[in-house]
Amino acid sequence: MNVTKAVIPAAGLGTRVLPATKSVPKEMLPIVDRPAIHYIVEEAVRAGITDILIITSRGKSSVEDYFDRAPELEERLLRSGKEALYRQIIAVTQMANIQYVRQQEAKGLGHAVLCAKSFVGSEPFAVLYGDDVIVSPPDKPVIGQLCEAYDRYGLGVVGMKEVTPEQIVKYSSLAVEPLEDRVYKVTDMVEKPAPDKILSLYSILGRCILPAEVFSILESTPPGAGGELQLTDAMRALARTQGMTGVDYIGKRYDMGNKLGVLEAIVEVGAAHPEIGEGFRAYLREFCRTLG
Repeated sequence: MNVTKAVIPAAGLGTRVLPATKSVPKEMLPIVDRPAIHYIVEEAVRAGITDILIITSRGKSSVEDYFDRAPELEERLLRSGKEALYRQIIAVTQMANIQYVRQQEAKGLGHAVLCAKSFVGSEPFAVLYGDDVIVSPPDKPVIGQLCEAYDRYGLGVVGMKEVTPEQIVKYSSLAVEPLEDRVYKVTDMVEKPAPDKILSLYSILGRCILPAEVFSILESTPPGAGGELQLTDAMRALARTQGMTGVDYIGKRYDMGNKLGVLEAIVEVGAAHPEIGEGFRAYLREFCRTLG
């Protein structure tokens, strides 16, 4: 079965990027000329996903506004002869069939995904974490790489990367066995492991494909790390029963919930930008000469 639905949890408070996120959702922080959420939706669309549910929370109406029509702006652009900009604005509103639901309480990623139960129905679905922008080759969107593994093995899939020992205790740790190039069998996982509970240095980073059965598991899963309903705990049950697949994906991840991650995304995407990249690279070379 093709994966045509995606869920983007974007309800987090963005506390690591305060004070900016007091009034600007972290998903709306710009990377050159587009907000972070644009890159995530675009990745899903490039993988053939047609229906997207964005999980939001109070104070994030700007996310909905971004993908909505703006008649006054559109009319002004046309009157000013700025047809190229007009077409860009319209294209944003036509990227996919996008719906929204609010997570009324911050009860964790698992709870956010559970809010998508009626949207998903009985189909497998993609989850693209709203914190994570991942840049990959145009013909290899990361969620598309996971969809290929789902088609091949018929099991839930996690997107994973190897991280440092210092990072693994802040993320999740996976027990893996090689299947083929960059693809692994996942047999167990633990969220925010204590040093003596680390299974490997592979961690889930930003993307997964899940069967609809995960909802019944979430509904019976007790709160985990931080007192929140952890999606990792539900995926752990899947890995131990049905089994899961892990893909060491091709792509560079930027953590948009982290100040350094935001700066890295701006610099690296800006340096490759077709419009301003050349001038920005020249500026960076000159600027780097002034660093001690």
